[in-house]
Amino acid sequence: MSTLPIRTAGYLLALSLLSCGGEDEASTDSITLYTCISDTTVQPMLEEFEQANPDSEVELFRAPTGELNARVAGDVRSGGLRADVIWGCDPLTVQAYVDQDLVGGWIPDNASAVPEEFRTADYVGAQVLYMVVVHRDGVDAPQTWADLTDPELAGATAVPDPTFAASALGTLGYFADADGYGLDFYADLEGNGAVQVSSPTDVTVGVAQGVYEAGMTIANEAYLAEEDGSPINVTWPEPGGIAIHGPIALARHSADSAVAQDFLTYVVSEQGQQTLADAGSYSTLPGVSGPTIPPDAPIVLPDWPAIAEDTDELLSSYQEIFAG
Repeated sequence: MSTLPIRTAGYLLALSLLSCGGEDEASTDSITLYTCISDTTVQPMLEEFEQANPDSEVELFRAPTGELNARVAGDVRSGGLRADVIWGCDPLTVQAYVDQDLVGGWIPDNASAVPEEFRTADYVGAQVLYMVVVHRDGVDAPQTWADLTDPELAGATAVPDPTFAASALGTLGYFADADGYGLDFYADLEGNGAVQVSSPTDVTVGVAQGVYEAGMTIANEAYLAEEDGSPINVTWPEPGGIAIHGPIALARHSADSAVAQDFLTYVVSEQGQQTLADAGSYSTLPGVSGPTIPPDAPIVLPDWPAIAEDTDELLSSYQEIFAG
């Protein structure tokens, strides 16, 4: 994923109107959104919001989580956060911004419709990913996550790197505390020849191309590849698909921005959540139709506060396993 420049269309339009004597035109209130959410998800949301609010504009900076963190840190060093809203890919990232007193202190009233496990007093989950298993046609569907360590998958299982992908870190944190798994699960994967790749996308592509037989990946990406004809299948193994929600939060310095508040309210609304689902992402709002979830799919939740407390130790232990 590459960094996208902040959109400048509104700025150029304003210059054009001034040069043509358009002083009577209605002014546009602009906010800046920082996000790591995919362009296919965030762009429809911006378009729908701006159509519903023609006097408002959302300028966008989008980058992977690591680059997003670097952008925020650079802002802080040079005078302060320049974003009015941050939409992260995982709770750990957004909670870190809360702890720095950069975001938080307000969520929209309609956030109460979002399940409690996806919100706090400082942010609300706007979308959710599910870590599941993808496997090649002809490979027995793993019934449990532990089946990925089966000798039949020796040297043919792919796992995403938790130092690169936030979803993989949430998965590591879940298993570290899960009965019957722990970090021994990753040691067993490595001992069975599992291959570390950068991201869940790399897992899906590798399995689709026959480089691997199975692996950990994100459900909606795997379903999309399956629908496009890739020779793969998606399984939600016991104890469940691992839910990784992406919170959206208001910047502290924008606490009085009506446009920023309106944007958060729209993203969490039924209309906004349906726009997100239509773009291929899972909604956090119950009842919104979207990507595939089997009716009997088991779902589990990481203990985010515990992961936040133990992140350094978790990653150090993981790297000892996979990097020796």
